[in-house]
This record gives sequence, structure tokens and C-alpha cells, in this order.
Amino acid sequence: MGKKRPQTKAGKSRATVGARAAGADEQVPVVGAREPCPCGSGRRYKACHGRAAAQAVTELVQRPFEGLAGECDWVALRELVPAATVTLHLRGGLPEGVPSVTLATVLPMAWPALRRDDGSVLLALQNDTSTGDLSRDLADTLQRALTAEPGTPVTAGGTPADGGGPRLQDLLDPDASFEPVVHSGFEFWVPDSAEKSSPEVAASLERANAAAIPTVKLSGVDAAYWCETPEKNHLRWVMPHPEEQLLDALARLHAAGRSSLGEGTRLVGSFRAHGLMVPVWDLPSAMGAKDCEQPAAEFAERLAEALAADAPLSPEERRARGGLTNRQVTLS
Repeated sequence: MGKKRPQTKAGKSRATVGARAAGADEQVPVVGAREPCPCGSGRRYKACHGRAAAQAVTELVQRPFEGLAGECDWVALRELVPAATVTLHLRGGLPEGVPSVTLATVLPMAWPALRRDDGSVLLALQNDTSTGDLSRDLADTLQRALTAEPGTPVTAGGTPADGGGPRLQDLLDPDASFEPVVHSGFEFWVPDSAEKSSPEVAASLERANAAAIPTVKLSGVDAAYWCETPEKNHLRWVMPHPEEQLLDALARLHAAGRSSLGEGTRLVGSFRAHGLMVPVWDLPSAMGAKDCEQPAAEFAERLAEALAADAPLSPEERRARGGLTNRQVTLS
């Protein structure tokens, strides 16, 4: 799984990075990589203060989707959901000639983005990115897709090496809702368009459909996703609460025997993904997504009560917390 790396603050400007690289007592402006460094060393910027600035860009932004509507669902679609789409709304509206922008979990041939024949844009969320700021990398891909020729995919790369350029938080409408639509397969790739005639896309579609795990988004609680596997089903629930507070709350419930979702279910641990925790429950194979709705809503009420508690953990609760922490896995 992923390794923990140093956290950087999202939205850091080029000037701030340059200043940090220079040190607290020396403010060095950011210039072109090949220009002389303003510090007067006689070396090019990229070989002097620009080196530390470039290194800072590679540091991991722990919560790349923080500040976006539906942060928990962004994390779920990035890490947990095979096939889903979301209509995105841009600040200031859509450019001329772009009828829609749609976020997709993945695209055929692992394309980062696609400009369709009709000018609409599909942006893939699960692709590898070039820096430690997933939001900035996705924003760069989106910008290039908006100006690509209709009918062409967008290739990887392009994010400014110095950490410049906007982030998703700068491009997307902050007041618009984020409403994922989970699909049973990837037919949304080729809805009555010319792409259907491509043998490569057809083969990619067949492979993707064969590998997709059946997944359903619960409607009664936020960012909870049921999935079916051959041996047992699971509920994976991305939660926005601070990790330490959430671990305490889950420990209180677990020690009291109130952490399950009903008979035959069990809280088995959690993922840590993009700065948020994702508790996971094992479910009986006969328990479908609809069967989870009421137990999940009831659990949400119990969790709210446990989150509000401020008494020190009891010895049993501390043991339960230790068990939950030991079963935590970091995805990113």
C-alpha cells in the first residue's frame, strides 16, 4: 500500500514555495528554471533555490479534495468504486463548444481525459499523476481537455514542474452539488459515438467490465458504498471526521458491542485514503445494498452520539481502539 509522506498545505503558491526554499530569512522570488537565481549565486534558478522548490512540489498533499463539495465521495470514487460518473460544474460556466464536463472513475486505454466528438469532456479520476498534488494534476488535465480537438484523448503529463497552475478547487463551482452515479459497467464510455468502432476501446471495455466488482451507493447516508465479492459482501464508508476523534468514537461503539450493522456483520477495520478514514464492515453474502440502508442510518445516529462524547476512554475502549488502529491500512 502507499507510504506516508510529509504533508503540504493545499493551494500553496509558487512564491510561497520559493520563499520556503530560500529559508526564513531570505526571500527569493520565483523565476524561470533557466534564469539566473535572484539570490545572486550565479547559478541557474533550477540548480539553486529552484531545486528545493521543485522538491516541495513532490511532497504529498494529504487531502487533495479538501474544500470540494462531496470530498468523501471524491475519495470513494478515486479508491473504491469501479465504475461511476459525476457531472462537474465549472466556475463561470462551460466554455463555448463544451456541452458538458463529466468526471469518470476510469476511461478506456487508461486515458487521463477524453474530448468527445460533440465537444463534451470526460475526466478520469483513477489515473496515476505526476506530482504529490492530485488536485493540481487533475486540474491540469481538465484544462488541456477543454481545449483539445474534439474526438481526441488527452495524454498524461503537463503539470507545471514548479507547482504552478490552478487546482480543482480553483476551476470547479464551489456551490454546485457533487452527485455520483454508480454504474454496473463501463458502457458510458461509448454511448452511441464513434469510439464504439475502435477495436482497442472495445477490448478495453470488455476487460474492464469483467473486472468490475458490483458496487452500490447507499442513499440514506453520505459516501457509503456496498460491494459484492464471491465470499462475502462489504460496506465501505468514507467519513469526514478527524481521524483521532473518529477512532475514539468507533472504539466506544466497538467496546459496547454497538459497532456492527446487524446480525452477521462486523466492523473489521479501516482504510486511510487521501486524509480521510474509511471504516469497513464485513456483511453476509445474502445482505444486499437495500438491506444496509436502515442499519447504516441507525449506526450514523450512534456514531454521532459517540463523536460528541468527551470522557476519557475506558480500558476496554482503549483496547478496542488499539485493535482498530492495528487493522488500519493506508491507501494513499
